[in-house]
Amino acid sequence: MFDLTGKTAIITGSSKGIGKSIAMQMALHGAKVVVSSRKADACQVVADEINEACEGTKGGAIVIPCNISDKVALQMLVDETRAQLGKIDILVCNAASNPFFGSMMDIPEDAFDKVMNNNIKSNHLLCQMVIPEMTERKDGSIIIVSSIGGLKSSTVIGTYNISKAADIMLVKNLAAEFGPHNVRTNAIAPGLFKTDFARALWENPEILKQSTATCPLRRIGEPDEIGGAAVFLASSAGTFVNGHTLVIDGGSTA
Repeated sequence: MFDLTGKTAIITGSSKGIGKSIAMQMALHGAKVVVSSRKADACQVVADEINEACEGTKGGAIVIPCNISDKVALQMLVDETRAQLGKIDILVCNAASNPFFGSMMDIPEDAFDKVMNNNIKSNHLLCQMVIPEMTERKDGSIIIVSSIGGLKSSTVIGTYNISKAADIMLVKNLAAEFGPHNVRTNAIAPGLFKTDFARALWENPEILKQSTATCPLRRIGEPDEIGGAAVFLASSAGTFVNGHTLVIDGGSTA
């Protein structure tokens, strides 16, 4: 039920962290994955690692760099994937930005715009680009990586949380509109994970202690603990899951 053989997946922001975990696990389960981020050399390192791990199997990886803030680059990512791999069965919108840590009263306007454009608009644009072929085939899976920040408040990453709440509603609306065409759209909402993206929240021992104090597992997550959930949502194991936000946070929101 978790076999992705014959499927093609685009995973944005997949040169490290959670995106890398998703790309690796999808490839190990048989998918051809597109490793994508701004830096081609970083993507190539990950693609090589995936291809080595998948040697002798039907899964594998190619590299198509993309800056998600650029609509032309997003279209190139989609077009080049089709040119090299023929189709797009799975879209994982993982790449995101959070250039500001502090009060919402202090965030510069350009930082606010960057968060909204990269965390919401780029996902919307990519979905617009891939959904037509999915509806035509009557098959497709879209996964947007949101955050538990979309479910709760924060005094230091408020704008980021707003964007992640919007991603959850983007998922619900796409699920409602395109579910009748067998295109499933879901979100994954990670809690605190040990990634470069969340470094400000775990690198400081005091902040880390505060962050994990209310987590029943009393720790932060590791990126490899996300990949399996994405495989579930993309595979036949998850074919009746649509419009859902899967929270992976060690129980902290409980």
